[in-house]
Amino acid sequence: MSSMEPNIHREITPLTSQDCFLVFDRTKTFFDFPLHFHPAIELNFISNAKNVRRVVGDSMEEIGDLELVLVGSGLSHTWEQHNCTSKKIREITIQFHNDLFSKDLLGKSIMKPLKDMFDRSAHGILFSEETTRNIASRIKRVSKLASIDYFLELQSIFYDLAISRNQRLLSTSTVRLEDFENSDRLKSLYYFIQDNYTNKITLTEVSSLLNMSTVSFNRFIKKHTGRTFVEYLNAVRVGYASQMLVEKDLGISEIAFECGFNNIAHFNRLFKKCKGVTPSIYKENFSGIKKVL
Repeated sequence: MSSMEPNIHREITPLTSQDCFLVFDRTKTFFDFPLHFHPAIELNFISNAKNVRRVVGDSMEEIGDLELVLVGSGLSHTWEQHNCTSKKIREITIQFHNDLFSKDLLGKSIMKPLKDMFDRSAHGILFSEETTRNIASRIKRVSKLASIDYFLELQSIFYDLAISRNQRLLSTSTVRLEDFENSDRLKSLYYFIQDNYTNKITLTEVSSLLNMSTVSFNRFIKKHTGRTFVEYLNAVRVGYASQMLVEKDLGISEIAFECGFNNIAHFNRLFKKCKGVTPSIYKENFSGIKKVL
């Protein structure tokens, strides 16, 4: 499945170059995020969501009350409300950069199970119900840990998953992640936007950063993201705003301002276009915590 298909959304994750792991622990009433992909690897734990439909690559299945899935870098995925009637769904999402574990580290013999699992995650991995139940309490507790304990426990969880039995690959096909990893310009743009999205950023400024004319830069970003520069920047800002709505006790206008929007009406329109609901409704439908290390 091509990452450039128009019905697949590239999610702008809040992971920065300085982060190791990002953990979202939330209770929600429904799934509404569109089919999407991102460079980060993602582990999703979901409970009390029987009859939700999981889409990973070319795999589409209804799920039971409990599941745990590892989604590889660049693989399209979503969970759809479908026939689920539960109004108290627990979802814990753990994201990390696809190069967090270096090739040299994964090349060590003791790390072979992890390397093999991350390679298989290109198809999406569904862990067995037994494995999920055995590890559920640790996943639920991880956001309450701090500092090095948090980091080590996550590594331990991934290693235990890697050696677990009865794993099942989901998608019969894999995807080639867009050439982000081989493009210094694309990386520079990505990290610059992540670090400066709260400020005013001009087309001239980013074109100069990449040593390109504005015309060449416009072609470049459209080719690699499927969006204009303004659309891409707004997607980043809306992504951060959606997290702040869930995690911080701030007013909508304050969040809009902190994410680089100077016009609340413009923010509301863009947010609804991206998320399908208004910021206030989005905030009402989520409760939970975020942990960054």
